[in-house]
Amino acid sequence: MTPLDPADLTARLIRCASVTPAEGGALSLLQGVLSDAGFDCTRVDRGGIANLYARWGTKGANKAFGFNGHTDVVPVGDAAAWTQDPFGAAVVDGWMYGRGATDMKSGVAAFAAAAVDFVRTTPPDGAVILAITGDEEGEAEHGTVALLDWMAAQGERMTHCLVGEPTCPDEMGEMMKIGRRGSLTCWFTATGVQGHSAYPHRAKNPMSALVQLMARLEAEPLDQGSAHFDASTLAITTIDCGNPVTNVIPARGTATVNIRFNDLHSGASVSDWLRGHAAAVAAKTGVAIAARISISGESFLTPPGALSALIARAVEAETGRVPVASTSGGTSDARFVKDHCPVVEFGLVGRTMHQVDERVEVAQIHQLKAIYGRILRDYFA
Repeated sequence: MTPLDPADLTARLIRCASVTPAEGGALSLLQGVLSDAGFDCTRVDRGGIANLYARWGTKGANKAFGFNGHTDVVPVGDAAAWTQDPFGAAVVDGWMYGRGATDMKSGVAAFAAAAVDFVRTTPPDGAVILAITGDEEGEAEHGTVALLDWMAAQGERMTHCLVGEPTCPDEMGEMMKIGRRGSLTCWFTATGVQGHSAYPHRAKNPMSALVQLMARLEAEPLDQGSAHFDASTLAITTIDCGNPVTNVIPARGTATVNIRFNDLHSGASVSDWLRGHAAAVAAKTGVAIAARISISGESFLTPPGALSALIARAVEAETGRVPVASTSGGTSDARFVKDHCPVVEFGLVGRTMHQVDERVEVAQIHQLKAIYGRILRDYFA
């Protein structure tokens, strides 16, 4: 039987304009491909978001290797700045152009092609599962979370999972992710007393309080790092009051910070730290400071072990490189999968993801399929 071409499948997926949260035909395309290969496919749509669950083999099998990924993409941006059609999948000098070429339609195509070829040629004693969402680039409330909720309700399970996000900074095979930092955003609102700028002693300046608070937060690092994580980071992203004049001290101001925290903390402990500093500044200045906090993901770690070793061996066999086990970067849907089973991320070079002229080297799509295929063969050997 002719092997499934992952580059051709990538091109077909790119031509689906699945800008989050639109499905764009991408999951329907995959469902057709996987159903033809004998996978039991179920659409797990929730909250207006399309998701696809596909399983080959026995439900609840003792060995069930899963792949997780997404077909939704970020907006194109300035379409006129692209040298190729963002949804055309043109190949120029060995590179395929298109939104999602790197993040992550090539990864989805590679693991789908590897899974199809594997079950056709070497039917395993167990199950191969693909959990693919259309809501990773958006709010992520009804994507992989919906798939995992449905799996729990239906008695479906993965014993191990590989997320196919692009993980390599510059060279194919150089890095895999065994964990991710947590992410938290805090919106501070300071409320003081409005007054004339010539008489500041008659006002309570919320902007002064916010500047003091921001200085405190930056002056006290959360930590110096841990065994598998770099130091947690805090970034001030905005301070504002919308004041159109210079002779009025405003009554209200806002500031926002984003924190990426390691496994020495939880979202709750970081929230307490932020509120503690806000309370101290409020007590000193007499300005009321409220904090609204959103935790988009907790930090997690899949300790180095059998799964990471399995992936590292396959990557080295196909690329000649031993991938570094890293926890760097932002968040991914692995933050949800980690509550279901051990999870590691490995995928392509991500240099052009989310950029104008996003593109992937066609040869690397085939190489990634070979890596995923080797992982499957070794896992079920």
